[in-house]
Amino acid sequence: MSKSKAVAIPALGGEQSLNRYLSEIKKYPVLTAEQEYMLAKRYQEHEDPEAAAQLVSSHLRLVAKIAMGYRGYGLPVSDLISEGNVGLMQGVKKFEPDRGFRLATYAMWWIKASMQEFILRSWSLVKMGTTAAQKKLFFNLRRMKKQLEAYEDTDLSPEDVTKIATDLGVPEQEVINMNRRMMMGGDGSLNTPMRNGEDGSGEWQDWLTDDRPLQDETVANAEEAQVRHEMLVEAMDALNEREQHILTERRLTENPQTLEELSQVYDVSRERIRQIEVRAFEKLQKAMQRIAGERLLPGAA
Repeated sequence: MSKSKAVAIPALGGEQSLNRYLSEIKKYPVLTAEQEYMLAKRYQEHEDPEAAAQLVSSHLRLVAKIAMGYRGYGLPVSDLISEGNVGLMQGVKKFEPDRGFRLATYAMWWIKASMQEFILRSWSLVKMGTTAAQKKLFFNLRRMKKQLEAYEDTDLSPEDVTKIATDLGVPEQEVINMNRRMMMGGDGSLNTPMRNGEDGSGEWQDWLTDDRPLQDETVANAEEAQVRHEMLVEAMDALNEREQHILTERRLTENPQTLEELSQVYDVSRERIRQIEVRAFEKLQKAMQRIAGERLLPGAA
């Protein structure tokens, strides 16, 4: 008897090759119940890889059909099919033909489980649900909203929240949180390409640069400003009252007064006010230098 050839399972390279893949898997024949049973027994008893490959290839259309039902989660169909194929292989590996069930009935649960786990992982780096009830909520919420004629991109009404929570056996707050999470969509990669009209293509992370000063720089600048303020206050003591007032009004306020305005206050000429201002500023500079030296070299005086 001639040795039969192993069945080659078509590769799925991405969305561009999806149509070609869907056409190729239609070429594999649907097995009869007897053919399926014999192949399953061959794999179960002898771990025949050719038998397993025939079982898998004859159910690839089932995987694709199930994957189409999960398109609403915004993930590539090709990725869903790839994950479903992994589940199909697990189903074939654990299938027990003597129980009387068809492989499609048994493998369907493995296929769905693989796709659902993939969707949960893809939607969030932090698990959206760890309990069976939470996962049930995630995968049934969109269908139930459609039945209730609820808007897809808005919050649910209190009546709809109560209805869904009761039917699925989860707290109402979980229904509200899950609905809002699904409205926002899943987590996205910072390396996702994006386009803008003028600058061409880039990645989302290019827009996340924080132009504000570093925290340590902010703290250092604040401390330096505080030290300078303390030195200024101390240095002002070197000036008399008139010099302090004129210097403050001319250089240390947001709205400085004019020489004319101050000359009227002190009943002197504008030139005299200018001279007092210059002398006060020189005295202030010398006092600041002296205080800075004392702070840098304590005890040196």
